[in-house]
Amino acid sequence: MKVRYRVLSGLFLLSTITYLDRVCMNVVSKYVKADLHLDNQQFGWILGAFSLSYALFEIPTGSLGDSIGPRRVLTRVVLWWSGFTALTGTAFNFLYLLIVRFLFGIGEAGAYPNASIVIARWFPAVEVGRAQSVIWAAGRLGGALTPLLVIPLVHWAGWRWAFGLLGLLGVLWAIIWYIWFRDEPAEKAGISEAEVQEIEQGRRIKQSDHRIPWTTIIRNPDLWALMLMCHLFFYGSYFFTNWSSVYFQEGRGLSEDQTKNFISFSYFLGAVGCLVGGILSDSLTKRYGLKIGRRAVGVGGLGLSSLFFLLAGLTTDNELAGYLLAICVLTKDLALPVAFAVCVDIGQRNAGTVTGSMNFAGQLGGFFITILFGIIVEQTKNFNYPLFMIAGCLLVSALLWLRIDPTKPVTIK
Repeated sequence: MKVRYRVLSGLFLLSTITYLDRVCMNVVSKYVKADLHLDNQQFGWILGAFSLSYALFEIPTGSLGDSIGPRRVLTRVVLWWSGFTALTGTAFNFLYLLIVRFLFGIGEAGAYPNASIVIARWFPAVEVGRAQSVIWAAGRLGGALTPLLVIPLVHWAGWRWAFGLLGLLGVLWAIIWYIWFRDEPAEKAGISEAEVQEIEQGRRIKQSDHRIPWTTIIRNPDLWALMLMCHLFFYGSYFFTNWSSVYFQEGRGLSEDQTKNFISFSYFLGAVGCLVGGILSDSLTKRYGLKIGRRAVGVGGLGLSSLFFLLAGLTTDNELAGYLLAICVLTKDLALPVAFAVCVDIGQRNAGTVTGSMNFAGQLGGFFITILFGIIVEQTKNFNYPLFMIAGCLLVSALLWLRIDPTKPVTIK
């Protein structure tokens, strides 16, 4: 196996752990709310604290990775968030949990911008879409595994122990990553000269440059379109990450087992969507060029997801709603690796900063939908109103892809 694919395996595990830690709160929401006496509006603020800190620290952690390298940054942020994952299990009231989840989000903010830096440095341009699809499929796999692993653990030892064990997984990953990984292919022991040349000649970044051209980045209209697209995109993503368990059990009256199965099924379909989206985008890119290769998947995936969100909110069949929402994840996640591939396409040697900028906007969207969902449901007692709002956001997000041009880099020539 080529060394870059071993690196990708490490990122696969990272992304899986990231979503195990992130989705766990959604899965155990019933137990946390009961234990700490939280209503949906309060729980929304708990979930939103993570999204807010994640958004605020996306750009700083991405820029730090561009400056000092993803090896050190990923090691530090994974150790940080793993500690606060474990501390989540010690929560005793609303304020304590709010603070811990805010601090948890600071660490997780650095994961995907720095994973994009690794891909920019370690993969030729023709493999970027597929590499991103593998990483995001891993995240969806982590989301799918979370209810299957955590719910039996909760029944055996309680929800608090679940967070402690997940924190330990992250610590183990960080130690191994720091020992084994190197920021540049040429620095890695055991890699062949042929593979180094293949990577360096094929990647869009020709050398690492610690300068960050903020003026060029901020003035780039394609980046602003990408950020707004991601902001609206994440309204759909964070419904599944934070509220799907409450929606299925309280809004649709499904049992815990049914909820577990629908969440897992949705994330498994999301993994398929991520893999297919990246492969399809790279295939279309080879045939029709980068602009069509990226745009077609983005418009098609998000447009279909918008339609299925609308249908899920309209149906009175509770189980059918679950299947429709699973299809929402499948179609929505076709576009996910493509969005992050565009960050590498236009960011090049500043891929971490561009990824952080896009994900910052996305996480703000995640924060808003997380808070709004809790408020709307608490005030109206209707769990489908937020789905109609999400459908509209995804439709606009799909149309914004027509404004994004991945052939125009934002970095200094």
